[in-house]
Amino acid sequence: MTKFMWSGRYTQAGTKGLIAEGGTARRAAIDKLLQSVGGKIEAFYYAFGSDDVIMIGEVPDNVTGASISMTVAASGAVNGKVTILLTPEEIDRAAKMSPVYKPPGT
Repeated sequence: MTKFMWSGRYTQAGTKGLIAEGGTARRAAIDKLLQSVGGKIEAFYYAFGSDDVIMIGEVPDNVTGASISMTVAASGAVNGKVTILLTPEEIDRAAKMSPVYKPPGT
């Protein structure tokens, strides 16, 4: 499973929908979205400032994560961003790899 952090800012229409449905109903809808693709919510919060909603969830793979992001973006109700999250163990494995890289101009 791959962990993602989705964050977003509601559009005017999305904010109206949130007011009408309430926060727990929106969380339930997002839980259903993730479950429909074999995922689950790990954490879900509303915020104010640069983001209105922040969620950490787990889905089977990057393609599934991209599909969720595109589906939500296509709704027009949220302007969001997605961050792929890595565990400390995954970073340990990455640090042990030795990719060959030539910086530009060298």
